[in-house]
Amino acid sequence: MLKEFKEFALKGNVLDLAIGVIIGGAFGLIVKSAVDDVLMPIVGAIFGGLDFSNYFAGLASGVTAPTLDAAKEQGAVLAYGSFITAAVNFLIVAFILFIVVKAINKMKRKEEEAPAEPPAPPASELLLAEIRDLLKNK
Repeated sequence: MLKEFKEFALKGNVLDLAIGVIIGGAFGLIVKSAVDDVLMPIVGAIFGGLDFSNYFAGLASGVTAPTLDAAKEQGAVLAYGSFITAAVNFLIVAFILFIVVKAINKMKRKEEEAPAEPPAPPASELLLAEIRDLLKNK
């Protein structure tokens, strides 16, 4: 059973998937940082200094705190600002993946469209063509 597990775990597809998940996780962190630390402050500045991370609606009557973290301690809150940030994260990742897949598809189409070089004729045909050319020259 250990041997079978080793064969399964070391298959190319499993390793490729593991590498993809690790790189995807790291890429997700980069995009999250880009959105949280770069993009959303710019969007907030455009809309008058708004901080989307603190946009929430209290669902309990005792929620009176001005920040999301404090409000969560007071009761249930609907953190729609966090949702907006997550949606922007998703749109950025989806757009980047779209561009990558589009580029890969374009490269595949170029490979398919490239005319295949005709196979070299067999040696017997080359010899016959040479004999024909010699007979023509006589």
